[in-house]
Amino acid sequence: MDTTRPISLSASVEDYLEAIVNLSEDGAKTVRSTDIASLLAVSKASVTGALRLLRDKGLAVYRPYGAVRLTDLGQRIGREVVQRHRILTSFFETVLGVEPDQAQEAACRVEHVVNPKILVQLTRFVEFVGQGRRHGVDVAGEFQRFCSSRSAARTRRLNTQI
Repeated sequence: MDTTRPISLSASVEDYLEAIVNLSEDGAKTVRSTDIASLLAVSKASVTGALRLLRDKGLAVYRPYGAVRLTDLGQRIGREVVQRHRILTSFFETVLGVEPDQAQEAACRVEHVVNPKILVQLTRFVEFVGQGRRHGVDVAGEFQRFCSSRSAARTRRLNTQI
């Protein structure tokens, strides 16, 4: 994973890049603004504005009423956002035991602000947990049992205080 970002982009712009990459990975031959609006639950006007911005930054090839295609730079940045999202989601779900919907929501927020070096370490940790599981060591399971026991102990303390 590249730990340098060539240009500074807002979270919103990164979301549009991520959406375009995800839509094109889902087998869509062309990505249209209506597809993006539907995926992100925003208006077509918002998408049009974002696509113009992406075009002006050299991240997308776009003409009104036409399909959008990411430039090589746009594709690279978009894939990095998708990768950050996947790593964070995996960490939240697999390691921390967070419910999938909550993990997705948190990943959407954190992916824009996490330091790239921290993300590299998170990636290594998720890989470490996965390797351990293959060798019979369930680090994530042990952590989740620890959390459950802490929660049960807290509940017992609260019940004795009442």
